[in-house]
Amino acid sequence: MSARPAILFVCLGNICRSPMAEGAFRAAVQAAGIAVDMDSAGIENWYIGKPPDPRADATARDHGVDISGLRARQLNKHDFTGFTHILALDLEALRHLRQIAPGATTAQIALLLDMVPGREGRGIADPYFGDEEGFIDTWRDVTMAADALVARFS
Repeated sequence: MSARPAILFVCLGNICRSPMAEGAFRAAVQAAGIAVDMDSAGIENWYIGKPPDPRADATARDHGVDISGLRARQLNKHDFTGFTHILALDLEALRHLRQIAPGATTAQIALLLDMVPGREGRGIADPYFGDEEGFIDTWRDVTMAADALVARFS
């Protein structure tokens, strides 16, 4: 396990919500000047090696964050010991993480919005099948969570 916090953001396919969360958190960490490792992954293998959805990329870019270099990957068993925290973007991902977590899991598994006072127990809606407004809502949520995480690790 890493000597410093290591956060993994997990959603279904790793092309919308989790790369946006990783990008928002990376920007918040850099602005705060703290050392945290991070990555994102998907439950499913549909998009392995693919860049973020163009709408996710455009939304992040509109907020000054470049996620274009990220590539989707699938969650693997090593993630459960290689990260200190695995944060699911929704309840489905959280249930899946808890079902497949090996006995040797050292990571704390939780919902991303559990980090935000007043938003505990809530998932971030998947914007994939909607319009650009859904991506803006997702950006708002992941940015709020990124700020809460930075406060936690500062």
